[in-house]
Amino acid sequence: MIDEALSLIAPHYCCGCGQIGTLLCDNCKYDITYEQEHVCLVCKKPLATSGNCATCRLPYSAAWSVGERKDTLQRLIGLYKFRYAREAYKVLGTLLLETLPDLPANTVIVPIPTVTSHIRERGYDHTLLIADFVAKKRGLHLSQLLERKTRTIQRHASAAVRKKQARVAFAPRRSIPLVDVPYLLIDDVATTGSTLIYAAKALKEMGASQVLVAVVAYQTLD
Repeated sequence: MIDEALSLIAPHYCCGCGQIGTLLCDNCKYDITYEQEHVCLVCKKPLATSGNCATCRLPYSAAWSVGERKDTLQRLIGLYKFRYAREAYKVLGTLLLETLPDLPANTVIVPIPTVTSHIRERGYDHTLLIADFVAKKRGLHLSQLLERKTRTIQRHASAAVRKKQARVAFAPRRSIPLVDVPYLLIDDVATTGSTLIYAAKALKEMGASQVLVAVVAYQTLD
């Protein structure tokens, strides 16, 4: 409601072309989703199809991403996470929906838990909003099965530090409802892939037999 009211006073501009009235126009959305490139979310090697590369041994069986965090997608994520453009979750969620294949009807959506200080700062849980949007649009169940054990912040951290932080970051929040159904972890950005790896391992340790992952964007450390 607040974001919609503010858009009447200071309308959104397309993050791609600057068109007034929307965060992402149809033409720029098409540019992002048309002929998407598939990469491993850990080593960033190109893949023929979405999934995992042959080199990385990962605890999840398939992975999807909308695209690289650059240009239009980078500006859109930046507005959402750091400029309080809350309604961007619908745009980012729609991009993810157009990237994901059809999933089994019993798939459970699991958002990567957000650091509590970020939720307080923004006034919303940015990952939960996207995951909930995807779940509702696909008619899937969402369950916050994981919680953060630590308060560490990964932004600007090195790859080694990110891996060390992620290794101890997650704990079960509640028991897994069913063992033999797919669990889809959703996050906004994958940099080193450590968060997804250790969140997936946590679900596996809780009894999940199949873990999938999906992110809006991937990026590499400078």
